[in-house]
Amino acid sequence: MLAAASSLPLDPAYDERAAYLLEGEVEIAGERFASGRLLVFRPGDHVTVGAVTPARLILLGGDPIDGPRHIWWNFVSSRRERIEEAKQAWKNGRFGAVPGDAEFIPLPERI
Repeated sequence: MLAAASSLPLDPAYDERAAYLLEGEVEIAGERFASGRLLVFRPGDHVTVGAVTPARLILLGGDPIDGPRHIWWNFVSSRRERIEEAKQAWKNGRFGAVPGDAEFIPLPERI
């Protein structure tokens, strides 16, 4: 949480850094951002988050992951074959129901 007119410098030592703004308005490098935004920062950039209004945000980051990730629809994995397994599991109803959603959503034919 940041009080209005306060600032928070982010450590540039981590290559992967982001902030999700839950409430309020912030300014970074002269640009203002309102709540509901995910702000992703470039590696090595010196970033200071300044609170224009009282703000609440979540800071994310750390060392890069150890290899590529594959994404297809709602599935993410470090192995392509695991994505294929997930597709079959979804088709065959082996995933739990989505909370609050009674309708089954079929796999898309194309993405």
